[in-house]
Amino acid sequence: MNENPISSFFQNFTNRQLLVANVVIAVLYFLAISLWFPRGNPWLFGILVASQVFYTWQLLTYIYTIWNTEHEPVKDPEFAPGVDVFITVAGEPVEIVEETALAAKAMEYPNFEIYLLNDGYVAGKENWRDIEHLARRIGVHCITRTEAGGAKAGNINNALRRTYNPFVVIFDADHVPHADFLKETMGYFADTQLAYVQSPQYYKNHEENMVTGGSWEQQSLFFGPICKGKNRLNSVTMCGTNMVIRRTALEEAGGMCDTNIAEDFVTGLFIHDNGWKSIYVPKVLAEGLAPEDFLSYYKQQFRWARGSLEVLFKYNPLFRSGLSWAQKIQYVASASFYVSGLFVLLNALIPLAFFFTGAVPFAISTMTLTLIFLPYIFLSIYNLQLSCNFGYTFRALSFSIGQWPIHIKALLAVLTNQKSSFAITSKKKLEGNFVSLVTPHLAYIVLVIIGVGVAFAREGLTPSLITNASWALFYIAIFTPFIKAALPQAEKAKVPALQMAPLKAQSKHLSI
Repeated sequence: MNENPISSFFQNFTNRQLLVANVVIAVLYFLAISLWFPRGNPWLFGILVASQVFYTWQLLTYIYTIWNTEHEPVKDPEFAPGVDVFITVAGEPVEIVEETALAAKAMEYPNFEIYLLNDGYVAGKENWRDIEHLARRIGVHCITRTEAGGAKAGNINNALRRTYNPFVVIFDADHVPHADFLKETMGYFADTQLAYVQSPQYYKNHEENMVTGGSWEQQSLFFGPICKGKNRLNSVTMCGTNMVIRRTALEEAGGMCDTNIAEDFVTGLFIHDNGWKSIYVPKVLAEGLAPEDFLSYYKQQFRWARGSLEVLFKYNPLFRSGLSWAQKIQYVASASFYVSGLFVLLNALIPLAFFFTGAVPFAISTMTLTLIFLPYIFLSIYNLQLSCNFGYTFRALSFSIGQWPIHIKALLAVLTNQKSSFAITSKKKLEGNFVSLVTPHLAYIVLVIIGVGVAFAREGLTPSLITNASWALFYIAIFTPFIKAALPQAEKAKVPALQMAPLKAQSKHLSI
């Protein structure tokens, strides 16, 4: 794409006639496979139907979200109350913190104070004193926490008790604000019911390597049509950085939630449950850093998955009386994305079941299934691409589907109530071979190779073998960029042109 990525992901288009057609075809497809087709193996049939229930839910909630992405809240440019700017620090390199702090000082706004929330001491980081020296040198405040607890959320809550302005801005240490950040956000707070304004997390290093590129391409779908659609539903996700919060709304929610490793997502839920409003500003107002190595990406995604799934099982939005039904749907849809890994695995196992046992979910011809599947998937892909300005890439699909082991690990951690600590995403690239993190994908490839041989020896080159081998190869193709990102040599390469090509393959796994 020739467009500037810093703005192109905000250019979203929808055709409501095509969206309605997509809904109708998706429902017909589900009814056909669940009620019309003759059943084969009952276990495989059950897996396929359960998966399609989930994918239909994802599709319908995505369409509901993007139905109107052009909601424009009212803003008063003259509204300029006092603001406390919090820059959360927990051992990040001093030069990164300094860049963010100096940019914050340069913001064009009449009344704000800057605080470095220094968690380096309680986190056992060697440079915690350097952060205090930095604050004195550049003329900003520094709050060094001496009592641990609550990770980032605890750091913010500690600063809330020691500051006073009615509004609070939160930046991660690496998210450098633009000069107009406060000018673009504060005017919305003339609405006394508005609790927070969220702006995108744009990754300025997205062209560094495969990991940064894949991270950003996943994010661009979320911060493009999805967040813009959430605006009209008063369901904007709190994302932890590049945001402004009304102090009274945050205090009413009990401060930042320090019992969940996705503290921002849960805090936003509590604030909405108390009846407050939220707004998303579709402008890049700060620029941060994506994880530059596969291990850091893996840990980040696990933290998001674990925290979001806990929302479903511990703070279930469906049973929170202060939320509207639109908000309940949005929170469940957002959190349930991290269940998709389970269905990726189950669907990928269907070809393996055929290879080794000959079992199939349906007793129908390949051509019949293809004729009913193609209109459904083609229209789903087209509407997805149209809604995100044809910017959803094959690599973004690979990173979304390829992280299925992360989702399953997070799901098991939630169901078994395992303790998970908050891990700061590394701001320096970690060198190494992270192939062990994609062992499940490599094992799948080996099983497919063996399974194709077993099936061929059993029945020869039958249509069923060709069909199941094609599906297995599709999953292998999807996993390949994800696997490459874990290899050392992949980290040194710039973004390949092929990887940047818009998605031309199946996409049923949407992050809402």
